Amino acid sequence: MTAPAPSEKALVPFVSVENMMRLVHHIGLETLLCELTDVIEADFRRWALFDKTPRVASHSREGVIELMPTSDGEIYSFKYVNGHPKNMAHGLQTVTAFGLLAEVSTGYPVLLTEMTLLTALRTAATSAMAARHLAPEGSTTMAMIGNGAQAEFQAIAMKAVLGITTVQLYDIDRRASEKTKRNLDGRGLDVVICDNAQAAIEGAQIITTCTADKQYATILTDNMVGAGVHINAIGGDCPGKTELHPDILRRASTFVEYPPQTRIEGEIQQMEPDYPVTELWQVVTGEATGRSGQTQITLFDSVGFAIEDFSALRYVRERIRGTKLFQEIDLIADPDDPRDLFGMLQRSLD
Repeated sequence: MTAPAPSEKALVPFVSVENMMRLVHHIGLETLLCELTDVIEADFRRWALFDKTPRVASHSREGVIELMPTSDGEIYSFKYVNGHPKNMAHGLQTVTAFGLLAEVSTGYPVLLTEMTLLTALRTAATSAMAARHLAPEGSTTMAMIGNGAQAEFQAIAMKAVLGITTVQLYDIDRRASEKTKRNLDGRGLDVVICDNAQAAIEGAQIITTCTADKQYATILTDNMVGAGVHINAIGGDCPGKTELHPDILRRASTFVEYPPQTRIEGEIQQMEPDYPVTELWQVVTGEATGRSGQTQITLFDSVGFAIEDFSALRYVRERIRGTKLFQEIDLIADPDDPRDLFGMLQRSLD
């Protein structure tokens, strides 16, 4: 007797890096970022439904490996992600990731996908979603401090969602800024490479910091930041890693994803335990005020949270329907008789 073919439940859609890139081009990068921004915002509006827990982290001297799980009661997701700043010196990515969606009712997975690209996309979309609620109305100029792998995604998301027209770049490695400018040429943005961070933030209404060093750092000092700006601080994402001087936080209205995680990993790890923050979902739902005045400094202390990955995964699952931009892989052992796993193994010899 021959072994039965895998059941429908055993075959899980898998989106490879190649197919993820094809999906982005199929949809169009700016369209995808706008759609993904809306999907993330929709999930922030139903924040109370989700399981919420700080990510499970394994830290070492070299970096960190993390699991980021959540569920809305019907679908469960997790992301595996690392952060290894020293990888760049060896020609490797600082961050890599993959993720999975599963049915809560059965526990069976329904999607497995690369998430290195997808994390960059969802991080940019989350930044744009936050800026849509917190940045000064009519913002046209963005400063991008740190021009690594996420810089272009951040800039294009701000253009697509908020209408930014100018991006001012700074990185301690000018080659990174030159790379970013090359990649952004022809995308409808005026891109300027600056010689220092102060020059980059001059005239910018939105300031994004995204550096990779795993240490306490002062990318922006208090005297550099004028009234009325919005800061997306997305580089600080683990204990001992920050980018902003504490005096900036003392002047700013700070918004976070999930306080128990952000107080450990974000810019606010530098502050007192009772430092006041507002959860971004409360602004999205109208339960709290976001930007309240022209001189207010708003800070989105973003460390990345599992619900954003959930949103990105469910978006991909929906967008691959009816396409050939995935493979079905035989991931789950699913014998005809669920009590006879051994028999399935034996029949595979026939």
